[in-house]
Amino acid sequence: MRVVDLGTIGFSEALALQEPAVEEVLAGGEERIFVLEHRPVVTFGRHGGEAFLLETPDQLRARGVDVAKASRGGSVTCHFPGQAVIYPVMRLSGRPGGLKRFFSDLEQAAIDVLAGLGIEAGRSEGRPGVWTGPRKIASVGVGVRRWVSYHGLALNVGPDISLFNVITACGLPGVEMTSAALELARAGLPAERADIGSVKHELVQAFLRLARG
Repeated sequence: MRVVDLGTIGFSEALALQEPAVEEVLAGGEERIFVLEHRPVVTFGRHGGEAFLLETPDQLRARGVDVAKASRGGSVTCHFPGQAVIYPVMRLSGRPGGLKRFFSDLEQAAIDVLAGLGIEAGRSEGRPGVWTGPRKIASVGVGVRRWVSYHGLALNVGPDISLFNVITACGLPGVEMTSAALELARAGLPAERADIGSVKHELVQAFLRLARG
């Protein structure tokens, strides 16, 4: 599986790369995993989520925050620099566990990377994504076209997660978002251990180990 680091990129630009990649994989081409950070954006999934936006789209755009509809599952979320994102474009048909295993592997990759940083994280029954205590630290939103995946996982790494203040995160009232840097600081550990470049690399490697297993 080819790894493509897109650096920091807009949401629509990343989607414009994923869509032809899906078609190439459908035609028998090489699977790949895109790793990136997004410029500030609020996105809505197939289930909507516009009702959970706390500012108007015009207000957000005036602040340099894009607003976009996504073809993934889930509700509203946001992306920004300092958040590690992986978008695997891979065949799910014929893989043990199919879509359920793929979703689980995305979550587990984030759990494994956080464990390597000294942060205990896991799943919360009935609530997708990755959690540390009552706080959500990673979100999963998957798209599938004819059993080829796209979209994926976003792990909050840096200390600035203020963009979440403009939404009701994931459409779940009362949910507190967090990041690796904030959890390290909470534990009295150096927040600098949450280096975005290192986390991006480790997240890709953790997912590849799981996908190949």
